[in-house]
Amino acid sequence: MRNRSKYRLLVVRLGAMGDILHALPAVTALRRMHPGWVIDWVVEGRWSALLAADRNGERGSTRPIVDGLHIAATREWRKAPFSAKTIHEINDLRKNLRAGRYDVVIDLQGSIRSAVIGRLTGCRRRIGELEPREWAASLLFTEHVATTGAHVIEQDLEVATAVAGDELTAGLPWLPVDPTAARWAEKILPASSQPAVLINPGAGWGAKRWPVERYAQVAQALTERGCRVVVNAGPGEEALAASICDGTGGAAIALSCSVAELIEITRRVGLVIAGDTGPLHLGCALGKSVVGIFGPTDPSRNGPFGSPFKVLRSPESRRDHKRHAEPEAGLLTIQADDVLRAAEEFLKSGEYA
Repeated sequence: MRNRSKYRLLVVRLGAMGDILHALPAVTALRRMHPGWVIDWVVEGRWSALLAADRNGERGSTRPIVDGLHIAATREWRKAPFSAKTIHEINDLRKNLRAGRYDVVIDLQGSIRSAVIGRLTGCRRRIGELEPREWAASLLFTEHVATTGAHVIEQDLEVATAVAGDELTAGLPWLPVDPTAARWAEKILPASSQPAVLINPGAGWGAKRWPVERYAQVAQALTERGCRVVVNAGPGEEALAASICDGTGGAAIALSCSVAELIEITRRVGLVIAGDTGPLHLGCALGKSVVGIFGPTDPSRNGPFGSPFKVLRSPESRRDHKRHAEPEAGLLTIQADDVLRAAEEFLKSGEYA
C-alpha cells in the first residue's frame, strides 16, 4: 500500500449546487487533516466554480481544496447516450481517471451513474454508503459505510472518516474568492449600515417552490423596513425574480449570476431566504443566517446546517421526491407573515449581519 502521506483520493459528486455544498465540509475536513494528499473531484462542468478555492494559507493549508477536476457531462450524455460525441467523452474520462492512479475513491452521491464513474477508475478501493440513494450503486462499491447521521453532511463526514482513519468534524467549507466577481458584487451591494437580504424564489421542481407572490410580499415588507433586497434568478427563473422586484416598485434588485458571482453576492448579505435549493445551502456554507421554506423534502436530512437558521415546514408535509409541478399542499400553508417573522427575529437578535 502506498504511503498514506502521499494518498491519491478521488471524490465523486457530480452535482447539483446544494449537493456539492453538502459534500464540501467532508472534503474540507480531509484537506485540513491531510494537506499532503492529492484530492481530485469528478463534477459536472457547470458546478466546477464551487471547487476553485486555491489559497487557504490563512486557514492552515497552502494546498487547494481540490488539486484536479474531471468534468463529466452526464446530463448531456443522457440526452444522446450512444452518440459518437458521448462515447468519445466517456472514453476520454475513463483514460484520465485511470491515469490518476487513485488509492481510493469515495462516492458522495450514491447513484448508479456516480458508482459507474468510480468503477471506471480501475481503483480497487471504492467507498460509499451501505444504503446509498440508489441501492444498485452499492453493488459497485468495494467498501460500505453504515452511516448514522441524520443530515447528509454528517453522513458524508462518516464516509470520509472511513477513508482518513481520523475522526473528522464538520466546519464551514472552503469556497473560492473571485476578484472580478467580488468587484461586481461590491457595485451591487456596497458597504452600508443597511442590512442586505438575498431571496431565491426558484427550486429544482414545482413541489418545492413557494408561491412567488408571497416572496414578493416578504421582499416588499423588508424593503419598507430599510433592508436592501436582491433576488437571485437561476437559469429559466428570470420571470420569477422580475415579478418579485416589480412587487416592490423596483426597490429590490433582480440578479442573474454566475456561480462565482452568486458566491460573492452572498458574502455581502446577512440573510438568505429560500426553499430547499442551492443558494440556501450556499448561504449556510458561508455562515450566513438563513430562513428555509420547506415542503416535500426533509430538512433534517437536507436542510440548513452549520449556520444560524430557521426552518419553516408544515406538519402536513411529508417527504416526497416526486417531481410534481404544483407546490406541495403543506408548503402552501406557510404564509408571508410566517417568513417575515422569522426574518425579523434575526434582525432583532443581532445574528443578522
